Amino acid sequence: MSRATAGQSFVDRRTFISTLGVAILAEPFAAHAQQSRKVYRIGYLDQGPMSVNRRYLDGLRQGLHERGWVEGRNFIFEARFAEGRTDQLSVLAADLVRLKMDLIATTSTPAALAAKHATTTIPIVIGFVADPVGSGIVARLAHPGANITGWTHQGVELRAKYLELLKDAIPVATRIGILLNPANPVHRPSLQSIEAAAQQLKVELHEAGVQNPDELQRTFSALVEKGVQGLVVFPDGLFLAQMHAILNLAAKYRVPTIYGLREYTDAGGLMSYGTNLAEMNRQIGASFVDKILKGAKPGDLPIEQPTKFELVINLKTAKALGLTIPQSLLWRANQIIQ
Repeated sequence: MSRATAGQSFVDRRTFISTLGVAILAEPFAAHAQQSRKVYRIGYLDQGPMSVNRRYLDGLRQGLHERGWVEGRNFIFEARFAEGRTDQLSVLAADLVRLKMDLIATTSTPAALAAKHATTTIPIVIGFVADPVGSGIVARLAHPGANITGWTHQGVELRAKYLELLKDAIPVATRIGILLNPANPVHRPSLQSIEAAAQQLKVELHEAGVQNPDELQRTFSALVEKGVQGLVVFPDGLFLAQMHAILNLAAKYRVPTIYGLREYTDAGGLMSYGTNLAEMNRQIGASFVDKILKGAKPGDLPIEQPTKFELVINLKTAKALGLTIPQSLLWRANQIIQ
Protein backbone atom coordinates (compact mmCIF):
# COMPACT_ATOMS: atom_id res chain seq x y z
CA MET A 1 0.00 0.00 0.00
CA SER A 2 1.38 3.44 -0.92
CA ARG A 3 1.83 6.17 1.65
CA ALA A 4 -0.85 8.23 -0.07
CA THR A 5 -3.25 5.33 -0.01
CA ALA A 6 -2.54 4.61 3.66
CA GLY A 7 -3.01 8.26 4.50
CA GLN A 8 -6.28 8.32 2.63
CA SER A 9 -7.47 5.23 4.52
CA PHE A 10 -6.49 6.85 7.82
CA VAL A 11 -8.48 9.98 6.96
CA ASP A 12 -11.48 7.90 5.83
CA ARG A 13 -11.35 5.84 9.02
CA ARG A 14 -11.08 8.94 11.19
CA THR A 15 -13.90 10.60 9.31
CA PHE A 16 -16.05 7.47 9.67
CA ILE A 17 -15.40 7.19 13.42
CA SER A 18 -16.06 10.92 13.88
CA THR A 19 -19.29 10.72 11.90
CA LEU A 20 -20.34 7.61 13.80
CA GLY A 21 -19.71 9.36 17.11
CA VAL A 22 -21.80 12.35 16.08
CA ALA A 23 -24.58 10.05 14.96
CA ILE A 24 -24.52 8.14 18.26
CA LEU A 25 -24.60 11.38 20.24
CA ALA A 26 -27.32 12.83 18.05
CA GLU A 27 -29.58 9.79 18.30
CA PRO A 28 -31.00 10.56 21.78
CA PHE A 29 -31.63 14.16 20.77
CA ALA A 30 -33.41 13.05 17.63
CA ALA A 31 -35.51 10.64 19.64
CA HIS A 32 -36.36 13.39 22.13
CA ALA A 33 -37.26 15.76 19.32
CA GLN A 34 -39.48 13.13 17.78
CA GLN A 35 -41.15 12.52 21.15
CA SER A 36 -41.66 16.25 21.71
CA ARG A 37 -43.41 16.46 18.34
CA LYS A 38 -46.00 13.89 19.41
CA VAL A 39 -49.54 15.22 19.28
CA TYR A 40 -51.39 13.79 22.27
CA ARG A 41 -55.03 12.97 21.75
CA ILE A 42 -57.15 13.91 24.76
CA GLY A 43 -60.68 12.60 24.90
CA TYR A 44 -63.26 14.63 26.81
CA LEU A 45 -66.47 12.97 28.01
CA ASP A 46 -69.30 15.02 29.52
CA GLN A 47 -72.78 13.97 30.62
CA GLY A 48 -74.22 17.43 30.00
CA PRO A 49 -74.98 19.59 26.96
CA MET A 50 -72.26 21.19 24.85
CA SER A 51 -74.12 24.53 24.86
CA VAL A 52 -73.64 24.88 28.63
CA ASN A 53 -70.74 22.60 29.50
CA ARG A 54 -68.34 23.70 26.79
CA ARG A 55 -67.01 26.21 29.31
CA TYR A 56 -65.72 23.29 31.42
CA LEU A 57 -63.77 21.99 28.43
CA ASP A 58 -62.51 25.52 27.79
CA GLY A 59 -61.27 25.66 31.39
CA LEU A 60 -59.25 22.50 30.80
CA ARG A 61 -57.96 23.93 27.53
CA GLN A 62 -56.90 27.19 29.20
CA GLY A 63 -55.13 25.33 31.99
CA LEU A 64 -53.10 23.31 29.50
CA HIS A 65 -52.15 26.48 27.60
CA GLU A 66 -50.95 28.02 30.88
CA ARG A 67 -48.71 24.98 31.36
CA GLY A 68 -47.05 25.40 27.98
CA TRP A 69 -49.17 23.09 25.84
CA VAL A 70 -50.24 24.32 22.43
CA GLU A 71 -53.43 22.93 20.94
CA GLY A 72 -52.88 21.61 17.45
CA ARG A 73 -49.12 21.42 17.97
CA ASN A 74 -48.72 18.91 20.81
CA PHE A 75 -52.30 18.07 21.80
CA ILE A 76 -55.81 17.96 20.39
CA PHE A 77 -59.21 17.35 21.96
CA GLU A 78 -61.82 14.82 20.94
CA ALA A 79 -64.92 16.00 22.83
CA ARG A 80 -68.10 14.02 23.39
CA PHE A 81 -71.19 15.49 25.09
CA ALA A 82 -74.09 13.19 26.01
CA GLU A 83 -76.57 16.12 26.02
CA GLY A 84 -78.12 14.79 29.22
CA ARG A 85 -78.73 11.30 27.82
CA THR A 86 -76.97 9.21 30.44
CA ASP A 87 -77.55 5.99 28.51
CA GLN A 88 -75.36 7.31 25.67
CA LEU A 89 -72.24 7.73 27.82
CA SER A 90 -71.10 4.13 27.42
CA VAL A 91 -71.33 4.46 23.63
CA LEU A 92 -69.39 7.72 23.64
CA ALA A 93 -66.74 6.32 25.99
CA ALA A 94 -66.29 3.25 23.77
CA ASP A 95 -65.85 5.56 20.78
CA LEU A 96 -63.02 7.45 22.50
CA VAL A 97 -61.33 4.16 23.37
CA ARG A 98 -61.70 2.98 19.76
CA LEU A 99 -60.01 6.18 18.60
CA LYS A 100 -57.04 5.33 20.87
CA MET A 101 -56.94 8.43 23.04
CA ASP A 102 -53.78 9.03 25.06
CA LEU A 103 -55.93 10.23 27.97
CA ILE A 104 -59.63 10.69 28.74
CA ALA A 105 -60.95 13.53 30.93
CA THR A 106 -64.51 13.32 32.25
CA THR A 107 -67.09 15.56 33.89
CA SER A 108 -69.74 14.07 36.24
CA THR A 109 -70.06 10.75 38.05
CA PRO A 110 -71.93 8.96 35.21
CA ALA A 111 -69.26 10.03 32.70
CA ALA A 112 -66.46 8.84 35.00
CA LEU A 113 -68.13 5.46 35.44
CA ALA A 114 -68.62 5.09 31.69
CA ALA A 115 -64.94 5.80 31.06
CA LYS A 116 -63.87 3.41 33.83
CA HIS A 117 -65.95 0.60 32.34
CA ALA A 118 -64.63 1.34 28.84
CA THR A 119 -60.89 1.04 29.54
CA THR A 120 -58.43 -0.15 32.13
CA THR A 121 -55.34 1.05 30.27
CA ILE A 122 -55.98 4.60 29.01
CA PRO A 123 -55.34 7.16 31.80
CA ILE A 124 -58.54 8.81 33.05
CA VAL A 125 -58.81 12.19 34.79
CA ILE A 126 -62.19 12.53 36.48
CA GLY A 127 -63.86 15.80 37.45
CA PHE A 128 -67.03 16.92 39.23
CA VAL A 129 -67.51 13.53 40.86
CA ALA A 130 -69.50 13.64 44.10
CA ASP A 131 -68.16 10.49 45.79
CA PRO A 132 -65.38 8.70 43.86
CA VAL A 133 -64.94 5.94 46.46
CA GLY A 134 -68.63 5.39 47.22
CA SER A 135 -69.45 5.32 43.51
CA GLY A 136 -66.83 2.62 42.93
CA ILE A 137 -64.68 4.75 40.65
CA VAL A 138 -61.49 4.59 42.74
CA ALA A 139 -60.34 2.51 45.69
CA ARG A 140 -59.06 5.37 47.87
CA LEU A 141 -58.73 9.13 47.63
CA ALA A 142 -55.09 9.14 48.75
CA HIS A 143 -54.06 6.39 46.35
CA PRO A 144 -56.76 5.86 43.70
CA GLY A 145 -54.87 3.07 41.95
CA ALA A 146 -55.33 1.63 38.46
CA ASN A 147 -55.61 4.18 35.63
CA ILE A 148 -57.74 6.86 37.31
CA THR A 149 -57.24 10.10 39.26
CA GLY A 150 -58.83 13.56 39.29
CA TRP A 151 -60.95 15.70 41.59
CA THR A 152 -64.15 15.47 43.59
CA HIS A 153 -66.50 18.33 44.46
CA GLN A 154 -67.69 16.58 47.66
CA GLY A 155 -71.20 16.63 46.24
CA VAL A 156 -72.88 14.27 48.69
CA GLU A 157 -71.94 16.47 51.64
CA LEU A 158 -73.01 19.61 49.74
CA ARG A 159 -76.62 18.45 49.38
CA ALA A 160 -77.34 19.23 53.02
CA LYS A 161 -75.84 22.70 52.49
CA TYR A 162 -78.31 23.34 49.65
CA LEU A 163 -81.19 22.72 52.03
CA GLU A 164 -79.71 24.87 54.78
CA LEU A 165 -79.20 27.82 52.43
CA LEU A 166 -82.70 27.50 50.96
CA LYS A 167 -84.16 27.40 54.46
CA ASP A 168 -82.16 30.52 55.35
CA ALA A 169 -83.64 32.24 52.30
CA ILE A 170 -87.19 31.12 53.17
CA PRO A 171 -87.31 30.79 56.98
CA VAL A 172 -91.04 29.96 56.97
CA ALA A 173 -90.62 27.01 54.56
CA THR A 174 -91.59 23.61 55.97
CA ARG A 175 -92.08 21.65 52.72
CA ILE A 176 -89.23 21.41 50.21
CA GLY A 177 -89.12 19.50 46.92
CA ILE A 178 -86.04 17.59 45.70
CA LEU A 179 -85.51 17.17 41.95
CA LEU A 180 -83.22 14.24 41.20
CA ASN A 181 -82.39 11.81 38.42
CA PRO A 182 -82.77 8.14 39.47
CA ALA A 183 -80.34 7.17 36.68
CA ASN A 184 -77.55 9.10 38.40
CA PRO A 185 -75.93 6.67 40.89
CA VAL A 186 -74.90 9.43 43.29
CA HIS A 187 -78.36 10.93 43.73
CA ARG A 188 -79.67 8.24 46.06
CA PRO A 189 -76.89 8.65 48.66
CA SER A 190 -77.25 12.42 48.17
CA LEU A 191 -80.90 12.15 49.15
CA GLN A 192 -79.93 10.30 52.32
CA SER A 193 -77.55 13.13 53.19
CA ILE A 194 -80.20 15.80 52.70
CA GLU A 195 -82.80 13.81 54.64
CA ALA A 196 -80.61 13.97 57.74
CA ALA A 197 -80.40 17.76 57.41
CA ALA A 198 -84.17 17.99 56.88
CA GLN A 199 -84.82 16.36 60.24
CA GLN A 200 -82.68 18.92 62.03
CA LEU A 201 -84.29 21.80 60.16
CA LYS A 202 -87.79 20.36 60.71
CA VAL A 203 -88.44 20.36 56.98
CA GLU A 204 -90.62 17.85 55.12
CA LEU A 205 -89.02 16.64 51.88
CA HIS A 206 -90.90 15.68 48.71
CA GLU A 207 -88.75 13.64 46.33
CA ALA A 208 -89.36 13.98 42.58
CA GLY A 209 -87.43 11.72 40.21
CA VAL A 210 -87.09 12.72 36.54
CA GLN A 211 -85.34 10.68 33.84
CA ASN A 212 -87.09 12.12 30.80
CA PRO A 213 -87.51 15.79 29.84
CA ASP A 214 -91.18 15.13 29.10
CA GLU A 215 -91.70 14.48 32.82
CA LEU A 216 -90.65 17.96 33.97
CA GLN A 217 -93.96 19.78 33.49
CA ARG A 218 -95.94 17.06 35.27
CA THR A 219 -93.35 16.86 38.05
CA PHE A 220 -93.42 20.57 38.82
CA SER A 221 -97.22 20.57 38.78
CA ALA A 222 -97.28 17.65 41.24
CA LEU A 223 -94.81 19.37 43.58
CA VAL A 224 -96.90 22.53 43.61
CA GLU A 225 -100.00 20.50 44.41
CA LYS A 226 -98.14 19.09 47.41
CA GLY A 227 -97.55 22.64 48.59
CA VAL A 228 -93.77 22.80 48.37
CA GLN A 229 -92.40 26.21 49.30
CA GLY A 230 -89.00 25.69 47.75
CA LEU A 231 -87.03 23.31 45.52
CA VAL A 232 -83.54 21.80 45.51
CA VAL A 233 -82.24 20.68 42.09
CA PHE A 234 -79.41 18.16 42.26
CA PRO A 235 -76.60 18.65 39.70
CA ASP A 236 -77.13 16.40 36.67
CA GLY A 237 -76.41 16.48 32.95
CA LEU A 238 -80.08 15.89 32.09
CA PHE A 239 -81.12 18.90 34.15
CA LEU A 240 -78.41 21.07 32.61
CA ALA A 241 -79.63 20.09 29.16
CA GLN A 242 -83.11 21.20 30.28
CA MET A 243 -81.87 24.21 32.25
CA HIS A 244 -84.08 26.80 30.59
CA ALA A 245 -87.15 24.57 30.85
CA ILE A 246 -86.50 24.13 34.59
CA LEU A 247 -85.92 27.85 35.10
CA ASN A 248 -89.14 28.67 33.24
CA LEU A 249 -91.15 26.18 35.29
CA ALA A 250 -89.70 27.50 38.55
CA ALA A 251 -90.72 31.01 37.47
CA LYS A 252 -94.15 29.90 36.23
CA TYR A 253 -95.03 28.17 39.51
CA ARG A 254 -93.16 30.78 41.59
CA VAL A 255 -91.03 28.17 43.36
CA PRO A 256 -87.81 29.52 44.95
CA THR A 257 -85.08 27.11 43.83
CA ILE A 258 -81.45 26.44 44.68
CA TYR A 259 -79.05 24.73 42.27
CA GLY A 260 -75.61 23.15 42.58
CA LEU A 261 -74.16 25.01 39.59
CA ARG A 262 -73.86 28.75 39.07
CA GLU A 263 -74.80 28.39 35.42
CA TYR A 264 -78.44 28.27 36.55
CA THR A 265 -78.17 31.46 38.58
CA ASP A 266 -76.39 33.27 35.75
CA ALA A 267 -79.31 32.29 33.51
CA GLY A 268 -81.98 33.50 35.95
CA GLY A 269 -82.15 30.94 38.78
CA LEU A 270 -82.60 32.19 42.35
CA MET A 271 -79.59 30.67 44.14
CA SER A 272 -76.66 28.35 43.59
CA TYR A 273 -73.94 26.92 45.79
CA GLY A 274 -70.93 24.91 44.72
CA THR A 275 -67.51 24.98 43.19
CA ASN A 276 -66.66 26.68 39.89
CA LEU A 277 -66.28 23.79 37.44
CA ALA A 278 -64.46 25.74 34.74
CA GLU A 279 -61.91 26.99 37.29
CA MET A 280 -61.48 23.52 38.79
CA ASN A 281 -60.75 22.12 35.34
CA ARG A 282 -58.31 24.95 34.67
CA GLN A 283 -56.43 24.64 37.92
CA ILE A 284 -56.70 20.99 38.96
CA GLY A 285 -57.89 19.02 35.94
CA ALA A 286 -55.25 20.52 33.65
CA SER A 287 -52.56 19.88 36.28
CA PHE A 288 -53.41 16.17 36.31
CA VAL A 289 -53.43 15.97 32.52
CA ASP A 290 -50.08 17.77 32.35
CA LYS A 291 -48.46 15.42 34.87
CA ILE A 292 -49.80 12.25 33.26
CA LEU A 293 -48.77 13.21 29.74
CA LYS A 294 -45.29 13.86 31.13
CA GLY A 295 -45.10 10.35 32.55
CA ALA A 296 -46.84 10.29 35.95
CA LYS A 297 -49.01 7.27 36.77
CA PRO A 298 -52.62 8.35 37.45
CA GLY A 299 -53.14 5.75 40.17
CA ASP A 300 -50.31 7.30 42.21
CA LEU A 301 -51.79 10.82 42.13
CA PRO A 302 -54.17 11.52 45.07
CA ILE A 303 -57.72 12.67 44.31
CA GLU A 304 -57.97 16.40 45.03
CA GLN A 305 -60.85 18.36 46.56
CA PRO A 306 -61.95 21.98 46.13
CA THR A 307 -61.24 24.49 48.88
CA LYS A 308 -63.58 27.21 47.63
CA PHE A 309 -67.36 27.16 47.21
CA GLU A 310 -69.44 30.00 45.82
CA LEU A 311 -72.86 31.18 46.95
CA VAL A 312 -74.51 33.18 44.16
CA ILE A 313 -77.86 34.92 44.66
CA ASN A 314 -79.97 36.49 41.90
CA LEU A 315 -81.87 39.41 43.48
CA LYS A 316 -83.70 40.14 40.24
CA THR A 317 -85.24 36.67 40.40
CA ALA A 318 -85.98 37.06 44.11
CA LYS A 319 -87.90 40.26 43.38
CA ALA A 320 -89.89 38.54 40.61
CA LEU A 321 -90.84 35.82 43.11
CA GLY A 322 -91.84 38.39 45.71
CA LEU A 323 -89.14 37.03 48.00
CA THR A 324 -87.03 39.14 50.34
CA ILE A 325 -83.65 37.53 50.96
CA PRO A 326 -82.52 38.08 54.57
CA GLN A 327 -79.60 40.46 54.88
CA SER A 328 -77.67 37.88 56.87
CA LEU A 329 -77.70 35.56 53.85
CA LEU A 330 -76.76 38.33 51.42
CA TRP A 331 -73.67 39.06 53.51
CA ARG A 332 -72.54 35.47 53.00
CA ALA A 333 -72.94 35.55 49.21
CA ASN A 334 -69.84 35.51 47.02
CA GLN A 335 -71.77 37.21 44.24
CA ILE A 336 -75.10 39.01 44.03
CA ILE A 337 -76.76 39.41 40.65
CA GLN A 338 -78.86 42.58 40.60
